[in-house]
Amino acid sequence: MFDGNFRVHFEKALRPVGESLRRTGLSPDHFTVLGLVVAAAASVAIGAGYLQLGLLLVIASALPDLLDGALAKASNSASQRGAFFDSVIDRVSDALMFGGIAWYFGNTRGGTTAVLPFAVMGVSFLISYERAKAEALGLNAKGGLMERAERIILVCFGLLFESLLFAVMWVMLLLVTITAVQRFIKVWRQAAVAPVTAEKMAVRRSRRASRRARRDDYRARFQRRRRTQ
Repeated sequence: MFDGNFRVHFEKALRPVGESLRRTGLSPDHFTVLGLVVAAAASVAIGAGYLQLGLLLVIASALPDLLDGALAKASNSASQRGAFFDSVIDRVSDALMFGGIAWYFGNTRGGTTAVLPFAVMGVSFLISYERAKAEALGLNAKGGLMERAERIILVCFGLLFESLLFAVMWVMLLLVTITAVQRFIKVWRQAAVAPVTAEKMAVRRSRRASRRARRDDYRARFQRRRRTQ
């Protein structure tokens, strides 16, 4: 929801930042790894009971995720490899965050309550898988009540108000389940209407991705030659 409505505006606002970062010589992968390190620190802080510190670190871990995209566009270094790496690291960061919450619940509420954050994480990963599989088939599975941005915002709200964190996890489990069902129905309807078209679209996507990868590789080599001159 936020991703679809506000992503374009964020990208425009961060464009000058990306141009500034390009001059530092850093790559988008550096920021992706930095976000993972901060997410790991947030997990430890949350598990240890320092929820406010964990909140700050969760917010801080989201910033490199915004900056790596801005830098990739500014330096013309966007690639399939970078997109794949960023997506995988996002899933790892989410797992660390929910793992930290499960650790905290296990210490403060008993071992069985730790299952709740893992349930939220499992359904969240299902949401991501539905989109990935749909796009591989040439279909569209974007949207829903609880995309990644909404999940992070809701977790931050729970970390800010410690007494509400357990209730927030139950609310999130309900909302991510609704989102998973929404995406399933959306893809199911598309596939039922034009299954052959979906297959053709998948082939076209693959061809476009190959052309884009070759173009990105050429741009990267051109940029390297310019830096060495």
